[in-house]
Amino acid sequence: MTIKPSIAFLAVALLGGTIMLAPTAKDDIKDAGKDIKQAGKETGHAAKQTGSATKKTVKKGVNKTAEKVVDGARAVERKTN
Repeated sequence: MTIKPSIAFLAVALLGGTIMLAPTAKDDIKDAGKDIKQAGKETGHAAKQTGSATKKTVKKGVNKTAEKVVDGARAVERKTN
């Protein structure tokens, strides 16, 4: 029984294709891990920015409220004198 060259080529090509897929799948998994890590970093950065903006907004609100309290106290003082 002899193997035809075209069948031998096909067998080698299929075997080579299978071998080529294995590193690609491994690389895809590594890339997915890197993507997840990067997404986590970006989420943390966004949370930090949101926290900073919230802090500034709350600080402004507290300061405005404090100013209104002082203004109210001055008005009461003027009316009582």
